[in-house]
Amino acid sequence: MESQAMTVVQSELYVLFMVLTVGLLAMKAAERWNIPDVALFLLFGILIGPPVFSLISQPESSVAYQFIIVAGSVLILFEGGQAIRISILKQVWISVTLLAVLGVAITAAVITVTAVFLLHLPWLYALLLASVIASTDPATLIPVFRQVHVQEKVRRTVESESAFNDATASILTFTLLGVILGKSSVSAGSVLGSFLLQAGGGLLIGILFGGAGLLLTSKHRLGVFHRYGNIVSLLVAIGSYLAAGWIEASGFMATFVAGIVCGNPQVFGMKIRRKTVSDVIHFHHVFTLLMRTLIFVLLGTQVEFDTLLRYGWQAILIVMALIFIARPIAVLACTLPDRRAKWSWREIFFMFWVRETGVIPAALSGMLIGLKVQHAHLIAAVTFMAVLITIVLQAGTTGLVAKVLGVTEKKQ
Repeated sequence: MESQAMTVVQSELYVLFMVLTVGLLAMKAAERWNIPDVALFLLFGILIGPPVFSLISQPESSVAYQFIIVAGSVLILFEGGQAIRISILKQVWISVTLLAVLGVAITAAVITVTAVFLLHLPWLYALLLASVIASTDPATLIPVFRQVHVQEKVRRTVESESAFNDATASILTFTLLGVILGKSSVSAGSVLGSFLLQAGGGLLIGILFGGAGLLLTSKHRLGVFHRYGNIVSLLVAIGSYLAAGWIEASGFMATFVAGIVCGNPQVFGMKIRRKTVSDVIHFHHVFTLLMRTLIFVLLGTQVEFDTLLRYGWQAILIVMALIFIARPIAVLACTLPDRRAKWSWREIFFMFWVRETGVIPAALSGMLIGLKVQHAHLIAAVTFMAVLITIVLQAGTTGLVAKVLGVTEKKQ
């Protein structure tokens, strides 16, 4: 029995070693070719997976795979929340709120209709697919904006939208999942009620845990863990996710809100030592890079070429609808009513182009496979295509589009 346990441990360590090795090579190649690393993570994952060289074969239902998916999503959302500055959002909060809620709803509606027409999916599963790919990706956008110096108002709006709508799309996905798995009814009222309860509960838990994290690492007399801010922040991220799960609220919303609270101590009257802040930022940057690598390389190994080839052209058309129909409609519907932000058409057109699909959709599709949800592999295939196309096509040309539209600013 002991020997069998050691064999399992060695097998998991081998998978970890292979994934990080090819991830490191992908990072170096992305740096040299000046393209988003996520695209290469996916491609390298395909190469080492069963379809090509079969160097690793990690079942999507394995505990290790599911742990990486969930833990990675939690930590990436927490870091996304930390990056949001409440003070900067005051000018554009209406646009951000609309994009994160109405924008997700519009995107989901367009993709649902498209998926029913092209894939002949039942409406509920088409909506599940749409919910999975409806959000944008802070894990991709933030690194892109470190290279492309876009005007701050536009950059903060798009980054904040990407972090907020991850939580929104996650809640919508899990609400629909509850209906599909028979845990809740199908009526519009019950779905809306479930959505509001998950969001509200997640919001409350996030504020409580984020506030506790700030207090314990602050200059206040209760800040006894200020030297261990990185560990406290990790506990806050994981603890808020777990606590939300215990009350059947959204763990993703909770950890995201906790990140916002921890990233804005001055708003809550807290003073944090500079070293504590820098330690936490560095810690989460390294940790989320590790988790992004693991998620996307492993996602590449799970691609089923039979499903991808069978539905390839339909998946491409769905992604085209996502980019050229859903996104423009959503941006127009959410920015034009916001007179306070004074959006120019150049800024609006730029926002049409920045909607990369990434970590959270990849994680959600992986969870659906792990739960053995009907049509999960088809949803994962479309998600993979959305991630690959939007990252290569859009993230790879963000700098050019920003320059053409005149929304760049000089590096300080």
